[in-house]
Amino acid sequence: MIDLGISKIALIGVVALIVIGPEKLPRVARTVGTLLGKAQRYVSDVKSEVSRSMELDELKKMKETVTDAAKNMENTIQSNASEMEKSWADATRMDDNSQTGTSYDMPESYPAYRHPNKRWRVKQGATPNWYKARTGMRTRALSGAARVARFRPKKFD
Repeated sequence: MIDLGISKIALIGVVALIVIGPEKLPRVARTVGTLLGKAQRYVSDVKSEVSRSMELDELKKMKETVTDAAKNMENTIQSNASEMEKSWADATRMDDNSQTGTSYDMPESYPAYRHPNKRWRVKQGATPNWYKARTGMRTRALSGAARVARFRPKKFD
């Protein structure tokens, strides 16, 4: 790499002052500074892009290892589950040659469960009937004609 010391930079400055001139030197220095800044930004962008691509490759490798581990775990769980199902079937099977010497036939199907209260799905009123009776509220719905007859004023003779 080029080794730039203070003496070399001073020599470059003196040559630029003679060649360019004192009037144009500040403008040229600004232009060189902006170009140098753009070059540094470009180099830093390239470095960050390279590091991002390296991290992406590492993440892809990690993802592959995790998915492989998950597949292996799933396969072992499935194999263990099938072995457990076989052992459960063997343990729950009742043969005539069992240790107790008794055989037990399990029924094929069981009757459907019925709730002891026959009308448990019927909607019950929110206000209890004892409260309605105590306060004089209606406990039954009246038709329009029955309501008119109930509240019709009685004739006095």
